[in-house]
Amino acid sequence: MGRWFVPGLGVKRWFFLVLLGITLLGVGLAIFLLDLYRTDSTNPILLTILSYASLRFLPRGLRVAIFTILGVGLAAYGIWQLNRSLLRPYIRPGRTVVEDLENFRRRERGPRIVAIGGGHGLATLLRGLKAYTRNLTAVVTVADDGGSSGRLRESFGILPPGDIRNCLAALSNDEQMLTQLFQYRFSGAGILDGHSFGNLFITALAEITGSFESAIAESGKVLSVGGRVLPSTLHNVKLVADMQLPHSLNQVRVEGESRIPQMQGRVQRVWLEPNDASAYPPVIRALLNADMIVVGPGSLYTSLLPNLLVHDLLGALRASRALKVYVSNIATQKGETDLYSCHDHVRVLEEHAGGRLFDVVLCNDNYNGKLLDDSQWVQVDEKSLEDGRLRCADLADAGYPWRHDSKKLADILMTILAEYTSPLE
Repeated sequence: MGRWFVPGLGVKRWFFLVLLGITLLGVGLAIFLLDLYRTDSTNPILLTILSYASLRFLPRGLRVAIFTILGVGLAAYGIWQLNRSLLRPYIRPGRTVVEDLENFRRRERGPRIVAIGGGHGLATLLRGLKAYTRNLTAVVTVADDGGSSGRLRESFGILPPGDIRNCLAALSNDEQMLTQLFQYRFSGAGILDGHSFGNLFITALAEITGSFESAIAESGKVLSVGGRVLPSTLHNVKLVADMQLPHSLNQVRVEGESRIPQMQGRVQRVWLEPNDASAYPPVIRALLNADMIVVGPGSLYTSLLPNLLVHDLLGALRASRALKVYVSNIATQKGETDLYSCHDHVRVLEEHAGGRLFDVVLCNDNYNGKLLDDSQWVQVDEKSLEDGRLRCADLADAGYPWRHDSKKLADILMTILAEYTSPLE
């Protein structure tokens, strides 16, 4: 019971307000009984009942203590049982109301963090950070044109919902049946083959609400999302790349995010068409108000850069006073970053962004485990070690060493944020 009075839960003020109301009600009842006692003083039966009910045979101080203890105890027990009855449908198995309330309040006061990227890397990051704060904003690329997202984009003219769906699922407060349903992918020979339920759900909501951004917001409500997921832009953009062909001096131009990794060659430069697409305004506000901005992990050319190529988004990122962290991938990606080191990842991002962008570069230094056949470790090379921004840590998932462990990644990011903000406090 004492845990309800821990500072910060926002409970004590209401408890004492209820207690004050009960006290005033008791004073009113006492005045009524006293008036009844005085007006009907000739009735011996009534006097006897009132005498025993008020414990007049005990000393006055003891009577005050008894009635006070009984009143507070009964009020507290009644409030506690009332809350349990009202909140029973929302209590998770093995958890108490006060535990959930403590966790909610702590995360409600958490730092304002903006995560920029796309794909499974961004979802992994969000899954870890949501344990620390509810003030999370995921900024997601909308250049995807492959798979289910690409087919829906072509058929319905909406922005690709796939990466947004992954982020909504990752931020859900209860990743159980409803979230599994949202991530379910149809299989078979029909027209639904390859589509995920969440993509279809967002598409249907976009038709019903009349806008893609409203569909995202409503989907977040359905999944009880703790945070926001925002598209980097509402424009129908296409990713274009110039690629150097292998064993040749010739370059080819590749159009479409899904085609870039499939093309044999080395990416030289990427850009968006149209190249003047404006950022979604809430993204600009989130960046300017953030305490920390995290770019990555994710596919370098097809998940991270499409966000930074939105010019006013990049301008807001530069103008923000937030701590800016780049999270390097653990393994290279075939067709995009073959043989890239940590330094190469940072170099490409900052060359496209037009200069130094990050305050911290976070890279994995755990090279244990077996990678997929078509990838290599993203190594911390000599040029990386010369960069004073470099921070290395074990970030690998034990079961899937080419992926980040969401808890390890979130823990080190919160440690870095605390180190950079504590001297200012």
